[in-house]
Amino acid sequence: MIAALGMYDAGRTEGANDRLWARIRDGLRARGIAAPEALTRGDGAYMAGWLSPGLVLAQCCGYPFRARLTGRVTLIGAGDHRLAGTPAGQYHSVLVARNDDPRTDFTDFDGATFAWNDDLSQSGWAAPAHHAARSGIRLAPAWRSGGHRASARGVRAGKADLAALDAVTWAIMCEDGSGDATGLKEIGRTGATPALPFIAGKDLDQEAVFTALDAAIRGLTEEDRAVLHLYGLVAVREADYLAVPDPGPPVPAA
Repeated sequence: MIAALGMYDAGRTEGANDRLWARIRDGLRARGIAAPEALTRGDGAYMAGWLSPGLVLAQCCGYPFRARLTGRVTLIGAGDHRLAGTPAGQYHSVLVARNDDPRTDFTDFDGATFAWNDDLSQSGWAAPAHHAARSGIRLAPAWRSGGHRASARGVRAGKADLAALDAVTWAIMCEDGSGDATGLKEIGRTGATPALPFIAGKDLDQEAVFTALDAAIRGLTEEDRAVLHLYGLVAVREADYLAVPDPGPPVPAA
């Protein structure tokens, strides 16, 4: 069985996620749903786990949900992350550059080299691509990093001028003492889209899983909710994710 909360699971969030899972697990079992004792971490927490016939619960990105997972999993809901200026159940990307870059606004970065974490990332690629198009500027994809934190480190090291980071990840990075946010500044943010969806196995009872997950989040301590930036569960529709346009894959700069 697979249970994974890998999207926001690094450093000090791991302990809070373990405590969250323990509450979810017990809630699922109380409703007759089999659940593993502990979270899956590593590769199994991502696409391989999302597509596994043994999936119980996971959190994934909205882009792969609409591109590869629709009809293959059960959509449960999205988190309320209390992001400033963004409705509950939605999130945005934070656009970051080096502190010593003299440019101060996203529109100053026309033609700038860009680090992205994954071709199927909503926050790392799709959202900034659409934001750039709406802003009338062009991004020059230069480096595929493999992760938001790696994108941040790459910008700081000069591998690219700009990156877009999931706002929840950025908030966690700014607080966790890892140093991954050091030397970077915000130069803008994208528009809001549905937050990372919680998903369950295709044949699981959506209402039962929603109830167990909602109760588990509400049962966390204030400290754990603050560490995870997770304050509630919001009902969302599959159509909300499918309505978000896909930009196509990034074309690396020559």
